[in-house]
Amino acid sequence: MDGFNIVMVIAIILFARLGVRLVTGYIKMKKEDKDGNNDNTTSKQ
Repeated sequence: MDGFNIVMVIAIILFARLGVRLVTGYIKMKKEDKDGNNDNTTSKQ
């Protein structure tokens, strides 16, 4: 059972890192999209 616990800890760490990267990428994309929309609306007016 010791080896299984080690594998589970490694898997949890990898999934946590993946989740953090996805969330930060989503926030960055939302921020850039919002900034881009503001730039587009100001250029059209």
